[in-house]
Amino acid sequence: MDVYEAVTSRRAVREFTDRRVPRQALERVLSTAAWSPSASNLQPWHAYVLTDGPLAGLKKRAGERLAAGDPWDEPEYEMYPPVLKSPYRERRSAFGEQRYGSLGIPREDLEARQRAAAANWECFGAPAALFCYIDRDLGPAQWSDVGMYLQTVMLLLRAEGLHSCTQMAWAKYHRTVAEFLAPPDELTLFCGMSIGFEDATVGYTRTGRAPLDETVVFVEA
Repeated sequence: MDVYEAVTSRRAVREFTDRRVPRQALERVLSTAAWSPSASNLQPWHAYVLTDGPLAGLKKRAGERLAAGDPWDEPEYEMYPPVLKSPYRERRSAFGEQRYGSLGIPREDLEARQRAAAANWECFGAPAALFCYIDRDLGPAQWSDVGMYLQTVMLLLRAEGLHSCTQMAWAKYHRTVAEFLAPPDELTLFCGMSIGFEDATVGYTRTGRAPLDETVVFVEA
């Protein structure tokens, strides 16, 4: 698979089979992803990979919290600005409409939307998950380095025939995740990432992208 194909075939998959992800594939991906760029080579990412019993235990515990109506853990970072300005507000709204519309869930059916969102904490059925942390003392530039690392991981997963879905949703249960991973106190959970083989029997709607002239300006002589 060439780089262009990896980039264009990567998407957030939300339906996985239970086919086991080979440990060797994960090791290849994460060993190679270590070459991701970072300012001054700080390499600020800290990744934990869960499979088998530990992942099943985490899913079960998260599901219990959800069923009990437990409030989310106090946020350790702001996922979105309190008020999204244009065009970001419209893009987010369009994504929600497309995501839930593809599931046949109307805007006003909040309960159905919540049920659909609950699949996050089942990792959408994926048999492997990565949890990415960053030192809480680092700044925005290092957070961008972590984003480049995660993108590299996702593209390398495509080269292995695997798919993924990054999930900031796991940060809402960061204390529960910490029960299973026991990260050092100085680390904060940025996101989880579901990893596995796509369930090709389930249809999907591909989210569109803004046209080039909306996001790129060429300055030429």
